[in-house]
Amino acid sequence: MGVVIESDIWELRPQIFLILFFTSFLSIFLFPYFNKNNSNNKTSSYPDLGGIVSNPPSLSSFLRFQTSFLLIYSLASVNEGIQAVFGEFEYAYYGVSREQMLVYLCVGSASAVLFGTFLGMFSDVMGPKKISLAFCFLHLFVGIWKSVTRHPTGWIATTCLALASTIFSFSFETWMVTEHEKLGHRQDMLSDTFWLMAFFESASLIGSQVLGNLLIGDNAEKGIGFPSTAIVFFSLMIVIYISKEWKAMPLAGGVDDYMVALNACVLHDKKVWLLACAQACLHFATTILWLLWAPTMVADGREVHLGLIYPCFMGARMLGSTAVPWFHSGFLQVGIEDCLMFAFSAAGLVFSIVAYDYQEIGVLVTLFCFFHVCVGIILPSLARLRTMYVPNELRGGMISLSLAPANAGVLFVLIQRGYFRSIENSTIMAFSAFALFAAAGCMHLLKLRRKQPRQNWHEL
Repeated sequence: MGVVIESDIWELRPQIFLILFFTSFLSIFLFPYFNKNNSNNKTSSYPDLGGIVSNPPSLSSFLRFQTSFLLIYSLASVNEGIQAVFGEFEYAYYGVSREQMLVYLCVGSASAVLFGTFLGMFSDVMGPKKISLAFCFLHLFVGIWKSVTRHPTGWIATTCLALASTIFSFSFETWMVTEHEKLGHRQDMLSDTFWLMAFFESASLIGSQVLGNLLIGDNAEKGIGFPSTAIVFFSLMIVIYISKEWKAMPLAGGVDDYMVALNACVLHDKKVWLLACAQACLHFATTILWLLWAPTMVADGREVHLGLIYPCFMGARMLGSTAVPWFHSGFLQVGIEDCLMFAFSAAGLVFSIVAYDYQEIGVLVTLFCFFHVCVGIILPSLARLRTMYVPNELRGGMISLSLAPANAGVLFVLIQRGYFRSIENSTIMAFSAFALFAAAGCMHLLKLRRKQPRQNWHEL
């Protein structure tokens, strides 16, 4: 008589979501109470960000600016989330093989390396408004293409979405920082916007998954095109708002002056090099995680409801972003570089554990959630360092150039793992761990050089 082995499907407990969201909002609501003793000295804790204007605008003016920006940024994040979450589902639904999906991923990474590297410089020269509109038009084109053809053309869609993701990584932040400074708002408020960007982006990514599930419903044959229709709608909303409300900010000097400044301030400034290296390491590690977390979960034939784990990761990142003001401007008063050294090292430790042994599913979920807590801390902190060391006029170019080696590394991993089968997933995880530890080392070296102030690119 044969032996029947029952297989259990591992499910995440719903209480985890409540704990993550409750602790996130508790962190936000309690921060003003614990920070009230430091409110009188708050402006003095940001001397590195460029100083405080003598007659800053009113708080209500800043809140209107911040709220409108976060709303548009959240809608853009929803577009990014829908495309990322349901891309593989669409391909599988239309019968695209995994080998073809691998080709599409390689095409996307190659497009990011060949073309995305220069988009930041175009943003600096033409202004972040135009490049942000390009982000919307790329999503709009893909959404219309999918809605009309009812079949995702992988080469076109992947290339457009890879370029859109590259633009998303710098364009909205660049416009916000530049406009914030032109309006004369206090720089400590800018730091608050950074962690709120990470918080709302994570919340929007959760919302994109919920929205996509609602639109598709139980009948995939009828609902498969509805997420693309939603992308078209959101893209049009963003285009209309940006066209009417955002001010164009083209380069003040000539292109030759810009290239001289980029060469002197970004390519030859060791502090900026260290910051760019840390940014590249983070981008490589997070991309590798999104490629490998699902295969790692279902290794050895294990069955998992993966759709429930994704919002758990984003909830963990929301929690990490709410911790940023506690570290940087609350009573903890931890230095930015010290905080980043800890966060990068902790994230590297997560990859090291997974690379050594895949662990049980519950342990993996805990480790990956802890990694996203670290990411929630790192993203706003790196944005603050960019404000300290990188002139606003060079911000987009610096970010896109820093992503180039990370995208090249991802392309290398995809080819070696997908085509040649020459490396294992554990080896790729080890690469990511090494990158994160290297980023922690960059933060240590940056701390040693912090006393050197940044230069204005017009003085170079």
